Amino acid sequence: MEEKDTKKDIINLLWTGGWDSTFQLLQLLLIYKCKVSPFYLIHEDRPSTSLEINTMKDIKNYIIKKYPHTKELLFPTQYHAVDDILPNAEITIAYNSVLKKCHVGSQYEWLARFCKEKEIKDMQLSIQDHIKPDPTHFNIKPYLKNSVMGGQDVYIFDPKFKKTSEYGLFQYFSFPLMKLTKIQMNEISKEKGWNKVMDMTWFCHDPTYNKKACGICKPCIIAIDEDFGWRIPLGRRIISLVYRKLFWPSKAVTRSILIKLGLYSNKNDAL
Repeated sequence: MEEKDTKKDIINLLWTGGWDSTFQLLQLLLIYKCKVSPFYLIHEDRPSTSLEINTMKDIKNYIIKKYPHTKELLFPTQYHAVDDILPNAEITIAYNSVLKKCHVGSQYEWLARFCKEKEIKDMQLSIQDHIKPDPTHFNIKPYLKNSVMGGQDVYIFDPKFKKTSEYGLFQYFSFPLMKLTKIQMNEISKEKGWNKVMDMTWFCHDPTYNKKACGICKPCIIAIDEDFGWRIPLGRRIISLVYRKLFWPSKAVTRSILIKLGLYSNKNDAL
């Protein structure tokens, strides 16, 4: 296995207060004893933004109280607005080129622009292994190679794809959780005694008026597909079932057609 960096340097981690990125934060702090610089990109118009920020603050306070040594390892979270990220034509062209082949989330376009602007070459993204991968979505696995960061095995985009649009978009990231499912993370969390922290995490992008998971946004649907439906209230799961039976198939077909016609853009990404 190729070694990229075995020194305990500062790890740049995209943290949202969600299940996957919080699990990775715990691994870095408690297993690998790494210094971590968390980043959070603010969406002014996303209903869950304030919940995510408050969740991260609560989790950070809990971690430092329970594991005092982490106070020296966990750096202040850096907050940046998505709307303030500088444009980058090269990255946007690469994103649009990938998008013409298959669906890829718009977040990777502005995340890449952010990393380029801040000269970050190794932002950790906590993308997990999916039990039910969507065949219409970009499959990054064939493009990855093993590396080491902070003593942890991770994946990075293989430089042999340097001339591709895919590399132009994903070269700024590393992927530490690519071999783990949410269920496996849950098992490890129970074994390590991290349940309390993991139960504090938040994932829904469009919470209800009483701050419960909606059941129909993309993170909620992924949670249900990954056998994590227990994190969503029963009533919202029933609504989700109806929504997916009646509306979700047509949205997937529409998205596929738009991609093939080259008409899919960031504005349609809710599809």
